[in-house]
Amino acid sequence: MPALELNNVSYAYKRGKAVLQNVSAELEAGKMYAILGPSGSGKTTLLSLLGGLDTPTQGGILFANEDIQKSGLEHHRRNHVSLIFQSYNLIDYMTPIENVRLAAKLDAKPILERLGLAKDEIARNVLKLSGGQQQRVAIARALASDTPVILADEPTGNLDADTAEEITAILKESAYSFGKCVVVATHSADVAKQADVVLEIKRGHLKERER
Repeated sequence: MPALELNNVSYAYKRGKAVLQNVSAELEAGKMYAILGPSGSGKTTLLSLLGGLDTPTQGGILFANEDIQKSGLEHHRRNHVSLIFQSYNLIDYMTPIENVRLAAKLDAKPILERLGLAKDEIARNVLKLSGGQQQRVAIARALASDTPVILADEPTGNLDADTAEEITAILKESAYSFGKCVVVATHSADVAKQADVVLEIKRGHLKERER
């Protein structure tokens, strides 16, 4: 049974512009998915729908075979999904461990250390960390929440090549070692190469790209 399922999902803005048209896909636990497409193609919209931040114009999003609108979007956001943003969305007056503990169901410290932050960095204000370190904190927050799904929107977009490679490896490990369903919206061909499945949005339609 898939962790998440898109069932003939369409989405249009209020002005009538269709972004997604009859999109269907099954997303499984223990795999990393990359969603490709040009700017404005609907990648972020698709993540928002999967995360229960928005609702489809038509069709449904299912988690564990249950429509997330019927079970409740707030319940879905709180218990099923964690979001990682390109802008990190950390609380800037807090330390990494304080940021992670806000969403933590698991112990924050060993997760931060596993992701490569030293003890002094864990206790430092997040604004004093590099972009790569801040993204690690954002990923640690997602892992510590213990949700089965991680949705990441351009998580390597602001990072140098080496750091982006490390972050991609961490996301992949989240799928393999933690059994998460990891869905990454990206422009990066390098990120896509690391994914188990590559999905591409073209003219509102979602298709799996052959490897």
